[in-house]
Amino acid sequence: MSPSKIRFSELVGEQTRAEIFATVLTAGPISRTQLAQRLGLVPSSVTRMLPPLLEHGYLREADATAPQGRGRPQKMLHVNPDKHIVVGMKIGPAQVSGVVTDMAANVLARDEEPIADCTPRTALSAAAALTGRLLSKAPEAADRVLGLGVGVSGHVDSAAGVCRYSALLDWNKVDVAGPLQEATGLPVVVNNDVNTLVVAERWFGEGRDVDSFAVVTVGPGIGCGLLLNGSLFSGATGLAGELGHVPLDPAGPMCSCGRRGCLEALAGDRAVLRHLQDGGFACASIGEAITLARSGTDAARNVALAAFTEAGTALGRGLAGMCNLLNLQKIILAGEGAVAHDLFGPALTQALEAHAFSTAARDCRIHVDPVQHDLWARGAACLVIRDTVGATLS
Repeated sequence: MSPSKIRFSELVGEQTRAEIFATVLTAGPISRTQLAQRLGLVPSSVTRMLPPLLEHGYLREADATAPQGRGRPQKMLHVNPDKHIVVGMKIGPAQVSGVVTDMAANVLARDEEPIADCTPRTALSAAAALTGRLLSKAPEAADRVLGLGVGVSGHVDSAAGVCRYSALLDWNKVDVAGPLQEATGLPVVVNNDVNTLVVAERWFGEGRDVDSFAVVTVGPGIGCGLLLNGSLFSGATGLAGELGHVPLDPAGPMCSCGRRGCLEALAGDRAVLRHLQDGGFACASIGEAITLARSGTDAARNVALAAFTEAGTALGRGLAGMCNLLNLQKIILAGEGAVAHDLFGPALTQALEAHAFSTAARDCRIHVDPVQHDLWARGAACLVIRDTVGATLS
């Protein structure tokens, strides 16, 4: 490990300093006074913790660009984004996509690698090759890279770096971190892919203003990541958030997990395509189904709209159950399928309101944030930043 990495680990090893760095990263530019207020610290504690971070170039301090009231202009703290770089990666069933980001999670380079199959050997080999390609695009990468973050679907044991089970990838007890660390020489952090989006949304997106929210992804599967009371919630063994496999209809269609009537089987892409095929309008992809629903002939459009309405109704029932259990402040609808929110959204809202208990639906705002592969990979990069900083999400 390079001296710069050891030094950074030592600098943020003290929890208060870690929280200072994380707060400047996500809320900066910020004054020392504002920083102390946000963290509930006395100003002298902030002043005592800052010098090493400033001296080694992890934080910078400059005069405010606008007046901050009477008196001397306050100096504002912000993270030096160029100090280190991070690789983030999303492993999907058809491709591996990745980014290199700076310390503020700004994307510096991006690339992707189609894969012929999603067996662990194929996917992890592609991920290792893609990591090398991405780092070749970053100047002085070897001296600045902190690590590799990887997001995969399903039940992920983050502490062990193992995907315990992924129905979407057909993986069972796959060591992700070990082979990638050996192939790349980098520290590797692995988590459920939707959890990576929770980290990204909490630090840099729609989750900054609330303490309890869910990211629900719509697409080939129905994924879910949870932030509860300011902390990423993964459950006892990393299994929390499997909303797509909540059973809704015991007589329903077969799910990818081998059981009948899961939410994913009723609201995922395959459910929409199956409805269209049963109605006589087979589509090769969800993109074709969306086009049909928006601009097809009257007969085809009606069948397609009914398919998306049925999926939206099922998803709304699933979200109602989650709101009844957790009383969330916000649900961020994301994933490739979120671009069809105009088609399934009205039915989702109606079902959510119909099945939510008391004020659960009114308490929860729905925000639509269609996610491209860049954001998945950027979220995985945020995992490395979070783990290196050693700070909580709040």
